[in-house]
Amino acid sequence: MADRTVTPPQNPSQPRGQAPALERLDWIGFGIAILGSVLFSTKGVFIKLAYAEGATADQVVALRMIVAVPIYLAIAATALARGRTTGLTLTPRTIVAACGIGALGYFLASYLDFLGLEFVTAQYERLVLLTYPFFTLALGVWFFGDKMRWGVIPAMALSYMGIVTLFGWNLAVNPDGLIEGTLLVLAAGLVFALYQHLAKRAMTHLGTLMFTCIAMTSAGAVAIAYSGVRGSLDDLTGLTANAYLYGLALGVVGTVLPSFFLNNAISRIGARATATMGNFGTVATIFLAVTILGEAFTVYHAVGTALVIAGAIWFSRAERRPRTPRPPSL
Repeated sequence: MADRTVTPPQNPSQPRGQAPALERLDWIGFGIAILGSVLFSTKGVFIKLAYAEGATADQVVALRMIVAVPIYLAIAATALARGRTTGLTLTPRTIVAACGIGALGYFLASYLDFLGLEFVTAQYERLVLLTYPFFTLALGVWFFGDKMRWGVIPAMALSYMGIVTLFGWNLAVNPDGLIEGTLLVLAAGLVFALYQHLAKRAMTHLGTLMFTCIAMTSAGAVAIAYSGVRGSLDDLTGLTANAYLYGLALGVVGTVLPSFFLNNAISRIGARATATMGNFGTVATIFLAVTILGEAFTVYHAVGTALVIAGAIWFSRAERRPRTPRPPSL
């Protein structure tokens, strides 16, 4: 009897005679992540400008959310009125979970970052914050069942070499508050990395738009309440017109728009891939900090920035590199 060759079943969506295609990158998802990262990068510049007008971290946090929360509420109300909740799991449990995740990512992480910006420059803050993809990786491996890619370790080391370079320059030139500011920004990155993992799971039940509205409204309510307890709301009337303008820009350009873009990117390409797009925002922050805030950009900044961004790009490529399949065991 002649041997018969057994062929795998044909994929109906695959043209006959073609080999299975590799999984295609979601270029729209990556583009959205880049746009969100660039808009999010304006945050540090607006905060610094508000600080220059005499505003405190508590006041800037309150201003940001006073502007942003009504927008999120309006978007959520519109979605509900138009019946755009079909297929979503809007239960008390999922709503409470979204509220907690939002308070974690956009109140606690943001507040730590705002405090850090009282001690360090905007471009240094952004470069330190660029390490949060490493936290995203570590948390994913330790707590969320992600697989470790050991090829990213050299990339991480390269980025941290860049941060050490900038840390050394700042330590020699302006050491006051440097350690405190660095630790606060690193803590903000760690908390935001945890937020990304939790948000990815919550969005499977609530959808990107509804999750963003619920999470950000919750974060805003917590931020405003916290500022009220500390007495910062009473002092808002004494701020300058420019401070209000920067708060408005921070709320819309640096918060509402990037929150929808980044959360949409997380839902499309995942937390780790979205995190690796942060290097584009870093370049934007450095440009804005130098041109608008007048921050220094020396050869040490150039070397440190190059190392951090090179490490981030290397990390991104190592994350997306397909694994070599193992030969079948005998």
